[in-house]
Amino acid sequence: MKTQIKICGLSNEASVAAAAQAGADYFGLVHFEKSPRHVSLERAAELRESAPDSLKTVLLLVNADPKLTGHAINFVRPDVIQFHGSETPEWIKLVRDQSNVEVWKALGLRDKATLAKSARFDDAANRLLFDAPAKALPGGTGTSFDWSVLKGHDHKLPWGLAGGLDADNVVSAMEATSPPLVDVSSGVESAPGVKDVDRIAAFCQAVRTYDETR
Repeated sequence: MKTQIKICGLSNEASVAAAAQAGADYFGLVHFEKSPRHVSLERAAELRESAPDSLKTVLLLVNADPKLTGHAINFVRPDVIQFHGSETPEWIKLVRDQSNVEVWKALGLRDKATLAKSARFDDAANRLLFDAPAKALPGGTGTSFDWSVLKGHDHKLPWGLAGGLDADNVVSAMEATSPPLVDVSSGVESAPGVKDVDRIAAFCQAVRTYDETR
């Protein structure tokens, strides 16, 4: 079964093209001013327009108010909205039910207890994205978490694995968790916010090679 790939935090047409050429399924645009990967909604819309049909657009928001959320959806027209803050299940469900986009919720995973709490989003989100616990920023920190926390978990929703992944460790992560989707950001960068075309290609190749051999 093919593992889906998301390359997050893109900010220029070259990296979008590289993600598409490498065989990624999704690319992420971060609209959060504190992030080194922040892009304006205007820039996000331009990058979405530049992407081929094979690549779905994910717009990442962090604790955005209703006005910004609605404007972002209408202006950028993403395929997916990814919430990466302390958004409630009620808010996630409202956005999902009133928009024509998929809604993903990213969750920092510390232990089995925090994994159990993810069940409150089962009737709200279209997908859960398990990431390392937030530090100064909610994501893109290059930090992984204990993958064994996910072992044996009965996932009710489609889900994805994030947090410190790169071309060198993604196969180990997949062997440990069997994720239907893997999400990389800092692991394909040469500097914070600067995507590296060769690292994008290497990451996608590692995932595809694993899919072919398992």
